[in-house]
Amino acid sequence: MPAEFLEVNERIRIPAEELQFSFTRSGGPGGQNVNKVSTRAVLSWQVTESAALPGDVQARFLQKYSSRISAAGVLQLACSEYRTQQRNIEGCRQRLAALIEAVAVAPVQRRPTRPTRGSQHRRLEEKRQQSARKQSRRRPGGGDY
Repeated sequence: MPAEFLEVNERIRIPAEELQFSFTRSGGPGGQNVNKVSTRAVLSWQVTESAALPGDVQARFLQKYSSRISAAGVLQLACSEYRTQQRNIEGCRQRLAALIEAVAVAPVQRRPTRPTRGSQHRRLEEKRQQSARKQSRRRPGGGDY
């Protein structure tokens, strides 16, 4: 029996009604059974219509995974790693939770800082030393040929 919610974290819980599953035949090895049984699970989720995602998380999700989302706002994930439908359903749910978890926390904004007086001094001293090194390699007398 599938869970009522897909719990990503304490703030985000997606109702099971929002997740639609379809099944197809898996490829790859598996003997004759792979040709008879549809075990590959395909999860479809209407991202833009979901009320489960907070607005900021939804905006980051749509921006980060725009290449995976159709023009209609549907995200599709497929899982065919396992030999049973139930395990593939759980694999799809885990992948979706991982995608949402990756954008759940807002990135920390960088605060611009100024270089310290010591680092400025070291940089200028290094420039002077490099200049002196190159000066010493020049031909005496101006370098005219």
